[in-house]
Amino acid sequence: MIFDPKIITDHLGDIGSGFLVTLGTWSSGVVLGIALGMLIAVAQVFGNRFVRAPLRVFIELIRSTPFLVQLFLVYYGGPSFGLSLDPIPAGILGLGVYGSVYFAEIFRSGFESVARGQLEAADCLGITRLQCIWRIQVPQMLVIILPALVNMITVLCKETAVLSIITIPELTMVLTGIGSETFAFVETLLMLCIGYLILVEACSRLGMLLETRVGRFMNKQPR
Repeated sequence: MIFDPKIITDHLGDIGSGFLVTLGTWSSGVVLGIALGMLIAVAQVFGNRFVRAPLRVFIELIRSTPFLVQLFLVYYGGPSFGLSLDPIPAGILGLGVYGSVYFAEIFRSGFESVARGQLEAADCLGITRLQCIWRIQVPQMLVIILPALVNMITVLCKETAVLSIITIPELTMVLTGIGSETFAFVETLLMLCIGYLILVEACSRLGMLLETRVGRFMNKQPR
C-alpha cells in the first residue's frame, strides 16, 4: 500500500498537539509583529530624522537576512546578550520581530495614503496628533491595507515551519518525527501540507470576509 492512513490515525493526539502549538505561536507572533510594526510605522511617519534613520537601518537589516538566521540569533545567540529564552517564547519573539518590519512598511504606506488635507484640517480644529492617528488615519488606512495585512499574516503562518529547528514541538517537528520513526514520509508530509492548507485557507477566508464587511460599511458612509 502506497498510502497508509493508519499512520495518521494512530498519532492523531500528537498531530493535534502540534497543530495547536503551531496555531498558538503563529497567532502570538502575529499580534506581537502587528504591535511592533504599528509603533515603528508611527515613529517613521511622525518622528524626526534621528528616529527614522536607525529604524530604517533596523528594517533593512531584518528584511535582508533570512528568518532562520534571525531565529538562531535569538535562541542560540541570545544568552550572549543576557537573553535566555525557552524555545516557544524565542519562536514567538523571532516571528514577531521578523514580521514587524513588514507590517511597519504596510502601515507606513497606509498612513501616507491618507490625504494631507484631512490632517491639516484636523490640526486647524485643534485635534492632537494622537487623536488624529487613531480617529482619522488608522480607520481609513485599515481599509486600504487589509489585503496586504492578510497576505503577510499567511506568510508568517508558513514561516512557523522553521520553528522546528529550535525544537518547538509544532506541526512540522511532530510530523517529521513521526515520519522518521515509521519511515512513512509520504503520509506525514501529505498531512503536513493539509495542516498548513487548513491554516492558510482559514486565514484567507477570514480576510475575504473582513474585506467584504468593510466594503459594505464604506459604501454606506456618506460621500
